[in-house]
Amino acid sequence: MIWLSEIILQQTRVNQGLPYYERFVETYPTVFDLANAPESEVLRLWQGLGYYSRARNLLFTARLIAQENDGIFPDSFLGLMKLKGIGRYTASAIASFAYLEKVPVVDGNVYRVLARVFGMKHDIASPAGQKAFLALAETLVPSKQIDHYNQAIMEFGALQCVPKSPDCPLCPLQDGCYAFQHDAQAKLPVKKKKLVKKTRYLNYLVIAEEDAYYMKERKDKDIWKGLYEFPLIESDHILEPDELPGVLEGVSFSIEGSSGTYKHVLSHRDLIVKFWLLGLTKVKKSSPELTKMGFKKYNLKKINELPKPILLERFLKDQLY
Repeated sequence: MIWLSEIILQQTRVNQGLPYYERFVETYPTVFDLANAPESEVLRLWQGLGYYSRARNLLFTARLIAQENDGIFPDSFLGLMKLKGIGRYTASAIASFAYLEKVPVVDGNVYRVLARVFGMKHDIASPAGQKAFLALAETLVPSKQIDHYNQAIMEFGALQCVPKSPDCPLCPLQDGCYAFQHDAQAKLPVKKKKLVKKTRYLNYLVIAEEDAYYMKERKDKDIWKGLYEFPLIESDHILEPDELPGVLEGVSFSIEGSSGTYKHVLSHRDLIVKFWLLGLTKVKKSSPELTKMGFKKYNLKKINELPKPILLERFLKDQLY
């Protein structure tokens, strides 16, 4: 399943993604099996990989292929580009590996090899720079063994032409390498655009009622869409105990305890998170206020089956399981 492996590896290292790939193949041996799976099940299996839009796009495309194309994938780069969740890199990888189409695969490793060997000083984060690298890459793809070539140049960047302190004296390309000849390994490739990360402060309210806890599915277009979470208060700081009363309108609770502070690092955000263990002050079979907000009660067995952010999974293992 080249398609599955490439989707998993879009934002994931091989050693991290391999167990997920194996579980997906075991659970969904065909595209029809995946197409028939409920989204919550797919998200639960994806839990921990992050970038959950990949899982939703995977399911969307599986249903499209199964229902409209009799389980057959497009067999060309241009056809693959029309599928949801597949961009130029992924389409090139599938087209060259599965169908031996003469298209270059250009990822971060390939950018680095091309920049150093050919002295390419274009900014790899700019559209003009990416266009220049793609044009060069297209001239280098051989007419035969295209799949071997694309895999080889990516592996060369991953294992030999590494970002820091590459072992240039043992490199077979050193005689024709611009960076080696000009001592420019640390300067290439050029990437001027810097990611500005922001910090978000999340206060989760773990409201217990007998042996169950209130949770609901995230619906907003934000991180973790489709995953389940406890009532959440986002603020500009981690709340203090005296700031909690009144944060949920109409819901009266007592503070039973709290977790330590968790830090969760995403590519574009740093999350500072605290979990507050709360109990309803009035004994009821359910809280109508929380129900109106879309929350339902789940026992720990059911919570374990729900798709959740890996951060919540860490808390549950630390405190509740």
